[in-house]
Amino acid sequence: MNHYSKRCLITVKIVILLLPVVLFLKACTSASSKQVQNSNFSIDTVIPENQKHLAENALRGLLVVPGLKVQTMATEPVLINPTNIDVDEHGRVWVTEAYNYRFQINNNKPRPEGDRILILEDKDGDGRLETSKVFYQGPEVNAPLGISVLGNRVLVSQSPYVWAFYDDNGDDKADRKEILFQGIGGEQHDHGMHAFTFGPDGKLYFNFGNEGKTLRDKNNKVVLDQDGDEIGPEKYREGMIFRCDPDGSNVECLGNNFRNNYEVAVDSYGGIWQSDNDDDGNRGVRINYVMEYGNYGFKDEMTGAGWQAKRTNLEDSIPLRHWHLNDPGVVPNLLQTGAGSPTGMVIYEGSLLPMPFQNQMIHSDPGPNVVRSYPVKKDGAGYTA
Repeated sequence: MNHYSKRCLITVKIVILLLPVVLFLKACTSASSKQVQNSNFSIDTVIPENQKHLAENALRGLLVVPGLKVQTMATEPVLINPTNIDVDEHGRVWVTEAYNYRFQINNNKPRPEGDRILILEDKDGDGRLETSKVFYQGPEVNAPLGISVLGNRVLVSQSPYVWAFYDDNGDDKADRKEILFQGIGGEQHDHGMHAFTFGPDGKLYFNFGNEGKTLRDKNNKVVLDQDGDEIGPEKYREGMIFRCDPDGSNVECLGNNFRNNYEVAVDSYGGIWQSDNDDDGNRGVRINYVMEYGNYGFKDEMTGAGWQAKRTNLEDSIPLRHWHLNDPGVVPNLLQTGAGSPTGMVIYEGSLLPMPFQNQMIHSDPGPNVVRSYPVKKDGAGYTA
């Protein structure tokens, strides 16, 4: 992809939602590429129900592109239900846990002391995170969905708040916390506030799904956008994507009318990319190149109606109809990937992975259980994939 930087930009943000509660790095390639098994276990091996979620079985049946190796880095009981990670300048992995996320579903007892923010470290270089520290734990940390480590400042996304934690004395413990944003919908919901990304322009990029609704500052005042208008349902619809200064000021709404757009990826030229979940089962998962200030069509811009509503100029299939792609002013999708539940992507601008992955997006989707790269090419004012 010739618009990406050819230098080795170290990517420090990898997001993978791991339901078996195992944290590991993995890579895959496009469906048309040859894949091989990662272990000696057969993909057809039948694992008893009571063993499916054991850490030692996490890699059974995993397929990986030739030339890459996959191993577990940390497992239970070191961490429980990780939702997001970031990697700091020392190579340490920071993890948000969501032990208390919808605990009623699994008949779990909630942890009254709250969810944890962990720091995991590989001190002996064997690729395993054998050292674990609790950076912060508190009852106000309630199933967070995002973490971004910026020096001694750690941003944790958890509707209805975005917390800024500070380690003032360098002891790997939070000394104080402040509210960066609040009033965001989607508490205990995966369509709430997602993680922050530090852009090449020194600004913060972030998004929330269609439960987010609005954005308030630390003083509980509704945040104003680039036009001086309130960020909320009067002007914007559904999921939104934002950019702001590091202190939370000068907020811009860069796009709206997504369903559940997970963590945004920003390349070294400032290009903005993200994936979006469809209404479950409609085979309409999509990837977007974000043209700033665009309407992305999840709901009818004028009426707020969903894709099932009758209207003129209907698209010829549900996956296309789902995003109102024939409506005037709707920004076209870069790519639709079928059924799934994507949970984030990165733009890989390094050189350690094989050539097909370099200067491309790497996209994680737990729905079909894949991590893929989708090659993107320039096309006029936009891109194709």
